[in-house]
Amino acid sequence: MMPDPITIQILRNKIASLVDEMHYHFYRSGYSTIIRESRDFSCVVLDRTGRVIIAPPMFFHAPVYRHLVGRILELYGTDGTLKEGDVFVSNHPYEGGLPHVSDMAFVAPVFAGGEIVGFAGSIAHKADVGGTVPGSTSANATEMYHEGVLVPPIKIWDAGKHLPDVERLILANSRQPVLVRGDMNAQIAVTQKGAERVAELCARFGAQTVVESFAAILRGAGEALRAEIARLPEGTASAEGLLDNDGVSFERPVKLAVTISIAGGIATFDFCNSDPQAKGPINLRPSMVEACVFYALIGSLGPKLQFNDGMRDCVRFLYKPNTVTNASPPSSVSNYQMVNLKLVDVILEAMAQFNPARANAHGGSSSALLIAWAKGRPHRSQLQYEIVGSAYGGGAGHDGASCTAAHLSNLHITPIEILESEYPVRIRRFDIVPDTGGAGTYRGGNAFQREYELLEDAMVIRRFDKSRFPPGGIAGGRNGGGARFVVGVGTDNEYETHQSGRYDMKAGDRFLIQSAGGGGYGDPHARDAQALRRDILEGYVSIEAARDAYGKAI
Repeated sequence: MMPDPITIQILRNKIASLVDEMHYHFYRSGYSTIIRESRDFSCVVLDRTGRVIIAPPMFFHAPVYRHLVGRILELYGTDGTLKEGDVFVSNHPYEGGLPHVSDMAFVAPVFAGGEIVGFAGSIAHKADVGGTVPGSTSANATEMYHEGVLVPPIKIWDAGKHLPDVERLILANSRQPVLVRGDMNAQIAVTQKGAERVAELCARFGAQTVVESFAAILRGAGEALRAEIARLPEGTASAEGLLDNDGVSFERPVKLAVTISIAGGIATFDFCNSDPQAKGPINLRPSMVEACVFYALIGSLGPKLQFNDGMRDCVRFLYKPNTVTNASPPSSVSNYQMVNLKLVDVILEAMAQFNPARANAHGGSSSALLIAWAKGRPHRSQLQYEIVGSAYGGGAGHDGASCTAAHLSNLHITPIEILESEYPVRIRRFDIVPDTGGAGTYRGGNAFQREYELLEDAMVIRRFDKSRFPPGGIAGGRNGGGARFVVGVGTDNEYETHQSGRYDMKAGDRFLIQSAGGGGYGDPHARDAQALRRDILEGYVSIEAARDAYGKAI
């Protein structure tokens, strides 16, 4: 008998609280300060087939688990080798669906009455898993073997017994084994705790009630999404956008394309017109494309929709093999995140043709900075890894937010205090860049810039996009400011580079990173004069730009 609605809601709230508890405990116990501060991790509870019940804050991890658990069930689920107390590990982009090799997942099955009722899982970035460069996230890797040790879905705990050889193998490939061991242990403990908590719910409410409540929660999300899709006008819409390059062939942009079809309460997303898979590390696997689709679809329909894998029932995906949105091994993938966010721009642009009231200009994307220090501070990591935020584009009825992670990552900008206490670096400036938000009736969010001074020798890897093709405005809005990376700041050798790269620097060297600003929405001349005055007072728009871009003398 189906549980009553009150029981289903109670269990949903319990699972949501458990997911929060898992995130809190990893944040408190994770070994890497830089990963914890950026919130580069996720924790989840899944049903018996690997479907996410409650989406994690790190949204783009959500679709990964179904691919990973599906592979685990293929390998272990049919011959009795899946047991209570097992924990699986994987970082494989192709066998496990992970975003890139640096993201490591742990999954534990939950048993009740001898039957699987669900799984607990977690994914977190690791400081170093081998590969050609420290930190494992190369700007110009040309195959996945350059990016680190590859771990297909395998057991690291078997029926409650730790398998130390698996851990030894992983750590033997890391330049930071102590740091990686600490994060692995914290992540395993959180995953095991999540499995224990789900088992406790089964003991309290009954395993069948929990299983049926999971099914009801999934079904409810799917029905809610289908109803919203059915409100859209039927038809097709297309959009495309260009990445600056793939990190290897610098002069050749890479096209991302989507055609969306709405019919009968089903949304179909066709990515077949995207460019062939790239030589450089910008390729995506379907799990990442799915994350972009569900994020953009929900954002275009309304904020009350809550993602879980039940939504898959009314969404279809079409891919062409060996394209940048459906790459095949051994294509490299470590620069996936900026591609995710460009793909979100493209999908949102197409979705706006179905629902203009929720249209949004292109955002500033995401980028990354890695500094491998020659020595580092005593008893601290030698690897400084940052996710660099940007800004949102303006939309129908609202300005874009400035200086924040954009769209589906929900990552945090690492505070100056953490950087300067953990690493031999000084932040010389950190401020908003005026006039980088695209002009419009609703202005794009402004970019920020940071200037770094190295206090010892280091190798710097900068990965970024939207320098050659800055974030686009829509409905008459102007483009946002492009991303910048300036090397040798304050010297006669100062220069700006427009592509990702690796740089060997000396103590005392300075460089500047600037994120991209969001695109504008609507005719700039129609911007409210009072809003523009506030922009000038807050330093977002200069008096010159108010005159030249907005046509107003303030």
